[in-house]
Amino acid sequence: MNQTFQKNITLKPRERGFHLITNEVLQQIPELDKIDAGVAHIFIQHTSASLTINENADPSVRRDFETHFNRMVPEDTDLFEHTHEGPDDMTSHIKTSMLGSSVTIPITNGRFNMGRWQGIYLCEHRNYGKRRKLIITVTGS
Repeated sequence: MNQTFQKNITLKPRERGFHLITNEVLQQIPELDKIDAGVAHIFIQHTSASLTINENADPSVRRDFETHFNRMVPEDTDLFEHTHEGPDDMTSHIKTSMLGSSVTIPITNGRFNMGRWQGIYLCEHRNYGKRRKLIITVTGS
């Protein structure tokens, strides 16, 4: 029997950087254990934070991501017109467009079927992050 459900969840505020949120997401969707085979689509409802899947073990990977993106998109207000909310305003939008606003994860036997070293990142691009809202849609049988 096919099942579909959707949940809105809110993540706690985090400082700027790349943060593992896999466990926080899983804690809020206990219904996942009823899905034998399916897919989870996770979408962030913001334009200054993004989602990605990457290394879940070594924290230096997250620091290197932050360093790289800050060099690639510097907070130089002379480069951007849209700086109404500060020097991290337009840079946050650019970084979000580069990384994306959603991830899709296969579900097998009631669990996310990711690689051993993979985790879901909240990529907070603002200097002072806020609570971030996610929509999780799960479809499966």
